[in-house]
Amino acid sequence: MGRKKRNQVFEQLEILDAGAKGKSIAKAPDGKVIFINNAVPGDVADIQTTRKKKAFYEGTAIEFHKLSDKRVEPVCQHFGTCGGCKWQFMGYEHQLFYKQQEVENNLKRLGKIELPEMTPILGSKDIYFYRNKMEFSFSDSRWITLDEIRSNEDFNDKEALGFHIPGMWDKILDIKKCHLQADPSNSIRNFVKQFAIENDLSFFNTREQRGLLRTLMIRTSSIGEIMVLVQFFSDEKEKRELLLNNLADKFPEITSLQYVVNPKGNDTIYDQDVICYKGRDHIFEEMEGLKFKINAKSFYQTNSEQAFELYKITRDFAGLTGKELVYDLYTGTGTIAQFIAKNAAKVVGIEAVPVAIEDAKENAKRNNIENTEFFAGDMRKVFTSEFIKLHGHPDVIVTDPPRDGMHKDVVAQIIGILPQRIVYVSCNSATQARDLALLDEHYKVTRVQPVDMFPQTFHVENVVCLERR
Repeated sequence: MGRKKRNQVFEQLEILDAGAKGKSIAKAPDGKVIFINNAVPGDVADIQTTRKKKAFYEGTAIEFHKLSDKRVEPVCQHFGTCGGCKWQFMGYEHQLFYKQQEVENNLKRLGKIELPEMTPILGSKDIYFYRNKMEFSFSDSRWITLDEIRSNEDFNDKEALGFHIPGMWDKILDIKKCHLQADPSNSIRNFVKQFAIENDLSFFNTREQRGLLRTLMIRTSSIGEIMVLVQFFSDEKEKRELLLNNLADKFPEITSLQYVVNPKGNDTIYDQDVICYKGRDHIFEEMEGLKFKINAKSFYQTNSEQAFELYKITRDFAGLTGKELVYDLYTGTGTIAQFIAKNAAKVVGIEAVPVAIEDAKENAKRNNIENTEFFAGDMRKVFTSEFIKLHGHPDVIVTDPPRDGMHKDVVAQIIGILPQRIVYVSCNSATQARDLALLDEHYKVTRVQPVDMFPQTFHVENVVCLERR
């Protein structure tokens, strides 16, 4: 018996829509949906399937017969190989349309709740160079692109400083210019790579766990401060100081130059000692006169300008008069809590990461905010009836959970205390919809505002206001 052919080609299919995770959608002749990774709604293309499931296919467009009028020319030379900006070939107004549609579909289909008319999505003023944090990885055997393979040339330049190829933990694409973070980000990265090659500083090999240079992190702030952190695999003082001294000389504008020596299997720095080499061990971000200290391990929204817009919407939805007790769940470093504090009687912030809570307390002190309190611990264990007895019954709850949404016990606790209003900020409208469905018996959704924090990607934030029924 011959083997069943797994990959089929469907000819001249029209791309109908854009779906979750940046995939576009077509219908196969047998009626099944095909999720496609490299097409724009309006394209007509031959699609080769890469995976067959019971209810759908996954596929790639291998030949285009008609190009969509929603297409634009990608600005980045790495588009299509780098997994960072999956929607760069789609006009920004169309990106916004599909993001809004995704939020609406999730809330209606998954939440199955009554919705007010949604406010149009708030687009980002900057659609490139908007990120304030980038992390790049070193590799001694860079990813060779398909075009390079086809050219049959010999490649001597094996080193890379760039991004992981999607789905491949040990393959790094060398980046010449990234359009996500403003200068001097590209200049710093390119200088570090070139200097390392010229001075024989070895690049990391993930599989064999050898090499000196592991990762490079660059953080910037809207007030012009810059943090650079180099992660080394081994403790080679002479080589380390050579690189850091030259980096500091070349870029005197660096506010905070730091390093980590990390010999463990993975390159996360959260359990590592970060050493300040020059300048201070932090940078500052500023918003409406408030200063926020950001260290190497701090969480801060990666689009500073849009974060400001997001927080203004959150404050507006909270409808504060100055008399309310507000609980800010998943407060992070307390940015939203401090941003709304002047409009509230008191804000109580809860967060699982102890370091973030230390930052929140320090920032509040620096900003002379005296009506906030912050508590660290697992949300389910901290946000209890005893806690509420001790700290007061909230009039308003602001919640900004991780992608998984709120734990069902946390939702149950909210239902147990029934605050007058809830403002739910989410980076995943699917899990948000699930939580809204659980709250629906007691709360009515009165306002919905999607916000685009990440142009050129399929990610979208959404803010919902819920009022007691």
